[in-house]
Amino acid sequence: MIQLPAGATQERTQKVLDQVTDYYLNNEKANVESVFTVNGFSFSGQAQNAGMAFVSLKPWEERSGDENSAEAVIHRAKMELGKIRDGFVIPFNMPAIVELGTATGFDFELIDQAGLGHDALTQARNQLLGMAAQHPASLVSVRPNGLEDTAQFKLEVDQEKAQALGVSLSDINQTISTALGGTYVNDFIDRGRVKKVYVQADAKFRMLPEDVDKLYVRSANGEMVPFSAFTTSHWVYGSPRLERYNGLPSMEIQGEAAPGTSSGDAMALMENLASKLPAGIGYDWTGMSYQERGDAANLLI
Repeated sequence: MIQLPAGATQERTQKVLDQVTDYYLNNEKANVESVFTVNGFSFSGQAQNAGMAFVSLKPWEERSGDENSAEAVIHRAKMELGKIRDGFVIPFNMPAIVELGTATGFDFELIDQAGLGHDALTQARNQLLGMAAQHPASLVSVRPNGLEDTAQFKLEVDQEKAQALGVSLSDINQTISTALGGTYVNDFIDRGRVKKVYVQADAKFRMLPEDVDKLYVRSANGEMVPFSAFTTSHWVYGSPRLERYNGLPSMEIQGEAAPGTSSGDAMALMENLASKLPAGIGYDWTGMSYQERGDAANLLI
């Protein structure tokens, strides 16, 4: 999984993906069959600063010896790819049970149980990550599985002004959607093939924030009213992805037990650290960890 700083462009992400591909196909060519990369998507969410690389290993009979195992390949990749400065590259193995989690290790959900707000939850998450980093002998690769807050352009509509000008909210939304995102109109036949028609503002007229003020919407009496007459805009800082767990705001944290530490001990340590967070912040387990914690009391030795 690859994640660059918030606001990084897709071009920067592609450069990191190319570095990852080059590493596996050259440094691990004796073990790697192929590498498939995806730009703009990861298990954390969809964004220009996110990416994934899926590494296919050669058959087991061609990778004899512990040094050629999947875990050995992952360990070496962590050491080498950790040197990349432009972003975080986190190699991990797939979960033991397909569709139950996205990686090996534990899946921990930090939950805002008291409605403290996004900022308080983020602060608690960072506090927990800091405490986990102080236990390298028990916990490794403890990381947030989500997208960091990023700059967002917020457009506020003065509904009273819009109503006075005879402009409906539905027409405002439709104009923004069509100009910036595009709207399907119909189909036409071109040399025997059906092609779709979309209406959208030309690229040069939707590149800057101030371009929104230049849009017009038709009022009830047929006049064209500029957006600047009833809207204000400004930049804000917020989360591109709002997560919930059991209906409550949450943030997912993933990690692994250090070599020599059992998964149960690692999970117990995470629970102990989470108990030191401010009141109103709770936690739960998900994925394989949920099954492990739920069945722990039923294990017989």
